[in-house]
Amino acid sequence: MSELHAMMARWAQPGRVDWIGARPARMADIRVLEQADITESGVDGDRGRAGKRAVTLMQAEHVPVIAACLGRDTLDPSIFRRNILVQGLNLNGLKGREVQVGTAIVRITTICAPCSLMERLLGHGGYAAMRGHGGWCAEVLTPGSTALGDQVRPID
Repeated sequence: MSELHAMMARWAQPGRVDWIGARPARMADIRVLEQADITESGVDGDRGRAGKRAVTLMQAEHVPVIAACLGRDTLDPSIFRRNILVQGLNLNGLKGREVQVGTAIVRITTICAPCSLMERLLGHGGYAAMRGHGGWCAEVLTPGSTALGDQVRPID
């Protein structure tokens, strides 16, 4: 393994689950959860489907950045319509890697780009504020469960 690959594989600390949400139907209100089962189709109760976009994860550290780009102090994580907010672990460095979320194992697959709905929900400039901060999609490799405060860590 080259030195660059070795550095890219390192992580300083595990992250943790900061927030969990499920969207029961398209355009439906988000249900905020304290714990959730993660099946091959994604977070139980979510409208997700099996495959590379079963679960959506977003970096908690990006929420204040998005808020700042919109001239706001704070934003409720449910507005982003993602499943799991992760704090303390850089999701951007994990593309293609297997990650344990609680007892479930997912593979980070593709960027979760914002949709035009963000402009309506966040207001003028919402779509642009989300670009590069919208999180990642993941496929479920091993179903399990997760709860607030659970560890999130890459599998080496």
